[in-house]
Amino acid sequence: MATNQTTQRSSTISPKPLAGKKAVVTGGTVGMGRAMVQALTDRGAEVIYTGRSDRRLAEARAALDTPLAHAVRSDATDAAAIAALGDLVADRLGGIDYLFVNQGIAEFQTLEEVTVESWDRIFNVNAKGAFFTVQRLAPLLSEGGSIVFTTVSNDRIFPGLSAYSGAKEAVAAFTKVLAAELLPRKIRVNAIAPGFILTPTMGVAELTEEQRAEFIEQGNASTPMGRGGTVEEIAAAAMYLAVEATFTTGVELPVDGGFGQGLGE
Repeated sequence: MATNQTTQRSSTISPKPLAGKKAVVTGGTVGMGRAMVQALTDRGAEVIYTGRSDRRLAEARAALDTPLAHAVRSDATDAAAIAALGDLVADRLGGIDYLFVNQGIAEFQTLEEVTVESWDRIFNVNAKGAFFTVQRLAPLLSEGGSIVFTTVSNDRIFPGLSAYSGAKEAVAAFTKVLAAELLPRKIRVNAIAPGFILTPTMGVAELTEEQRAEFIEQGNASTPMGRGGTVEEIAAAAMYLAVEATFTTGVELPVDGGFGQGLGE
């Protein structure tokens, strides 16, 4: 009898450790962001995720296929859209436990090629949009919640990424400053810094298939572990910082196969 009772009690334990938790993932329709949404919903969390492209939003809805994930069209460069996102999150979720700030764009442009327009476009998405998204959503974070930014493994720099690298360095700085500012609310703020990750776009706008293949080859050759990372590996690191690393804040965690550490040189 005791064995049966134990079995019954065990069967009622939820296999979803994040059931009842709420999260927002910006830039959640593709690649690393979608993998974060998948990891959260697989564990039972309810998630609002954003994107700018109607096509990618539709693709994400079909791929995720769960009532726990809610797609929202939102533009991180638009102050009114950020405000509206905050209102929607408050109305639908009430509050949130985790915020993943993942949106980003990159463009290869040398010193001579960078324009004021391209510089502003990259900084508006990666840095300005990230900061003001947190400003709007931070009041909705529960005490003891967490924020995870996506930066980039910037210890080794490639030509042509001045604006992108600079914008992501700004986000790395936000991580430390906001970690200090939000300490009184016991909100932890950390960042993941991906290296070469196998995503549909490889993080760069408008790559041709030939350019993507070349980029992957270069990435594999430059990564000490000899391969690009997967989006699932990035999501696992982000989930660790958000959920498990309860005594960690103000940290930028490289997830780059040793790329930024110069291993094997």
